[in-house]
Amino acid sequence: MPRRVLTGTVVSDKCDKTVVVRVACSFLHPVYKKMVKRHKKYLAHDDGNVHKIGDVVNIIESRPFSKNKKWAVVEDASRPVIDSIDRTV
Repeated sequence: MPRRVLTGTVVSDKCDKTVVVRVACSFLHPVYKKMVKRHKKYLAHDDGNVHKIGDVVNIIESRPFSKNKKWAVVEDASRPVIDSIDRTV
């Protein structure tokens, strides 16, 4: 079964090797037909303590690191991806 990947914003980095990521989703209310926003906070493992408050990151399901920490930070979603092809000719 594939692992889930979520995108969210880091809201806390006070713990060692842990960040709190706020993931938002929106859906159409079945009765009122209005878009409703909901959010949930996930504890994610950040091994190098490199992510700070306000960073947009991708997190992936992982093995349990602790009682509540079952996600790991994969990459910073706000940074541009730079390809490794050498373009000098």
